[in-house]
Amino acid sequence: MSVRELVVLGTSSAVPTRHRNHNGYLLRWDGEGFLFDPGEGTQRQMMHAGVSSHDLTWICVTHFHGDHCLGVPGVIQRIARDRVDHQVQAAYPAAGEHYWRRLRHATSFGDTAVIVRRPVSGDLVEWPAGPVTLTARPLSHPIESYGYRLDEPAGRRMLPGELARRGVHGPMVGELQRHGSLTLPDGSTVTLAECSAPRPGQSAAFVMDTRLCDGVFSLADRVDLLVIESTFLSAEAELAAAYGHLTAAQAGRVAAECGVRRLVLTHFSERYSFDDEPRFVAEVRETYAGDVIVARDLMRIPVPKRDTAPKRAP
Repeated sequence: MSVRELVVLGTSSAVPTRHRNHNGYLLRWDGEGFLFDPGEGTQRQMMHAGVSSHDLTWICVTHFHGDHCLGVPGVIQRIARDRVDHQVQAAYPAAGEHYWRRLRHATSFGDTAVIVRRPVSGDLVEWPAGPVTLTARPLSHPIESYGYRLDEPAGRRMLPGELARRGVHGPMVGELQRHGSLTLPDGSTVTLAECSAPRPGQSAAFVMDTRLCDGVFSLADRVDLLVIESTFLSAEAELAAAYGHLTAAQAGRVAAECGVRRLVLTHFSERYSFDDEPRFVAEVRETYAGDVIVARDLMRIPVPKRDTAPKRAP
């Protein structure tokens, strides 16, 4: 069964709180599992969320501040202990290679050969990742940081009524999909375009610690699901800029200008409590009228159902 959902493992920023673990986000997508920014405690949060090391196919680190990567040793050691036998790709900023090596081999353990390094550098990096293309773009933070985006290719959906009207059934449907046209027993020809309609691909983006920059808008452009930091409220906008973070109002502006379908706010400063969540939503609503979710640990957030409108290329 196709499953496309975000499993929220942690939502705090610099330090965990009583109610929010360090960062951690698992995006499950048609058999692939993209683990973004595993902070301290991610391995335990995975157990609470009912997800396994066998569900992971990618580990994507935006940057090497502790709240975004201190869970890497535990996650990799769990992959080894559980004898995961498929490759797990590991994307991270190439400038932090020395940090990656420390995290990767932080303690003595029975190692695994399934981790495949994918260091990121430059203005744009793309990898094939199962049913999607994974893209990385640079962000604006005091240390090198990258955001990530998933894009499913556009396709076509079959129209049962048109198939039936033209007498196309059974194995004939597969042949039509493979070849684009089909000769029927009576000698007539039917084309794929006559029996199908465009199916736009779905997309998701993950934007952590950053100021507003071109990379943020490129990553978020017309995505179905945007997971984005909103560390501060606007009263702390100067502090946010100084430390390379976004406010909730800025996250709302990004979502509005980029045509985002579902906005997920996360990475909250420890100065805020659950009681402050309506303030985050209020700031977003200054510009964005779409679906907004203030993330809490262990939430499961589905990717919105497919939009029928065609998208611009990212």
